Amino acid sequence: MAKIPEDVIEEIRSQVNIVDVVSQFVQLKQSGKNLFGLCPFHEERTPSFSVSEDKQIFHCFSCGRGGNVFKFIMELQNVSFPEAVKKVAEMENISVDDKYFRESGHSQTSAENTQQKELIDLHEQSVKLYNHILTNTKMGQPALDYLHKRGVTDDTIAIYQLGYAPAQRLLKPFFDERKVDFQLLRKSGLFSEDQDGHLRDRFVDRVMYPIRNGSGQTIAFSGRLLSTDSDMPKYLNSPETEIFNKRKVLFNLDLARPNIRSKDPAILFEGFMDVITAYQAGIKSGIASMGTSLTEQQIYDIKRITHEVVISYDGDTPGQKAIKRAIDSFNEQKSNLEMKIITVPDGMDPDEFIRKKGADNFKQLIDHAQAPIEFELSYLKKQYNLDSEVDQSNYIAEALKLISHVDSSISRDLYLNRLADEFSVDKQLLQQQLAPLIAQPAPAPARQQYKQPVQVAKQPKHFSLVEKAEMQLMNRMLHYHDIWLKVSNVSGFAFVDDQYQMLYLLAEGYFTKFDDYNVATFSNLISEDSLQSLLVDIDMLELPDNPTDAEINSYLNILMHRAPVEEKLKKKRAELKQAVKIGDVDKQRELTIEIVKLEQQKRMKQQV
Repeated sequence: MAKIPEDVIEEIRSQVNIVDVVSQFVQLKQSGKNLFGLCPFHEERTPSFSVSEDKQIFHCFSCGRGGNVFKFIMELQNVSFPEAVKKVAEMENISVDDKYFRESGHSQTSAENTQQKELIDLHEQSVKLYNHILTNTKMGQPALDYLHKRGVTDDTIAIYQLGYAPAQRLLKPFFDERKVDFQLLRKSGLFSEDQDGHLRDRFVDRVMYPIRNGSGQTIAFSGRLLSTDSDMPKYLNSPETEIFNKRKVLFNLDLARPNIRSKDPAILFEGFMDVITAYQAGIKSGIASMGTSLTEQQIYDIKRITHEVVISYDGDTPGQKAIKRAIDSFNEQKSNLEMKIITVPDGMDPDEFIRKKGADNFKQLIDHAQAPIEFELSYLKKQYNLDSEVDQSNYIAEALKLISHVDSSISRDLYLNRLADEFSVDKQLLQQQLAPLIAQPAPAPARQQYKQPVQVAKQPKHFSLVEKAEMQLMNRMLHYHDIWLKVSNVSGFAFVDDQYQMLYLLAEGYFTKFDDYNVATFSNLISEDSLQSLLVDIDMLELPDNPTDAEINSYLNILMHRAPVEEKLKKKRAELKQAVKIGDVDKQRELTIEIVKLEQQKRMKQQV
């Protein structure tokens, strides 16, 4: 593989706005000079992930990750630097010679990452095989007829790469012919293993729905049984593997994300066919969980990319119960998402409704979606026999608890009016019962709209006097070339810490090629993660403009005079401690005198 020239890397980086790339994965809000959002690398409730459009870098104040646009993609998608360059170029439709990306990065990846890529590759090959069988063979015709009968077009089949796993087991022979490692096949989840250790295709006679991660890579399958007279389960999902955890995956997130970014609400469906039918009908922001209750990770992934979610589950009783569980899950996680609820009429599921009533009617349901409180009051009402006065009383008591969580006093008043009219109850009496419920410390934050100003969770770091001087001096040297020239011409100057000295040496190389300093460009020349993070920390320092000679001289004094004395003091104190431990009185006396002299030197240098 040819090494990507530095000028090619810089050309790609300079044509890309990091905000455009990061915004595809993180919902960003302006706060001061920078944009902030929830970090995609760890879970958090308060945004601490920062993007500087001016500097073209990202930085998380909590986990410490930082760098330029290539580093962001490397960290997020677990790829090598050349692969990240390729992905960024593709995102912005920048043409780059393919010779730079052939076999890119495999030598740089760990064994664990390599195996993950191999497992993903197995799934991608399986997708192609299953899709080919569905669309180009006689054995796939019944499955193709089934999909066409359900209204799925050939274009949609191509977009989702739907396939068919035939009754005749073909996948194992397919990989055997390619001499794929047996242990890799075992770990893939594509096969089941019998008592004798033989592998057999896990999916047989099933319409295959590929499950992709947020980057669009296939990591698992869901297979829908084609036969109607079988005692096998109707749906079968891949087991959890090194690359697939159903609690962390949202179906169709990779295709829905760009549409959600364009201000469409995220529409949370219950089934894969709901998502696919909606997408085919032009409703392209649909996602679905993996047949389980919503998890904390899934809610977090939704929250990272949008502030609005519409829940559209089946219209039957189980579907309504699932909606209630979803609302509770969002509230329990204090997601601050603006939720709306669609109740599909006549007990239909969204897939059936769209096919029978059309996309326009479903869009009308979206436009007139209920607030959660509306759905919960309606759902609560079904739990009681309202012909009974006892049940009426119990319903009103529970309804008031729900109303107490509504933030708007006007909205609460409207709901009280409705409750009073519906049950012929004095509104003043309802207000008296509601008042103490509002006064209680209720979980109101879970119900608030996501409209409060961004609060940034900055984790303060504590630096020694020496490291603080190193950071600030390096910042000044990089941003002010006259200071760079002054310090680099000081005889005997060197940074105390090895990492700062390494950055200094790398910066020397940078300035032989570039006249002006750009942190995102300099970051491309640094391969070590710790140095990249340190560079971002240095660049994120907030220092006053126009540094003075006194400021720079103070840094130099600390690094060249005070720091060596501090280091000697530290060493002598350790020796004294050892002399005390072994009872060497003469050594103790000698070291004490030396420590006193060093302390005097230290005081003199502090006065300089």
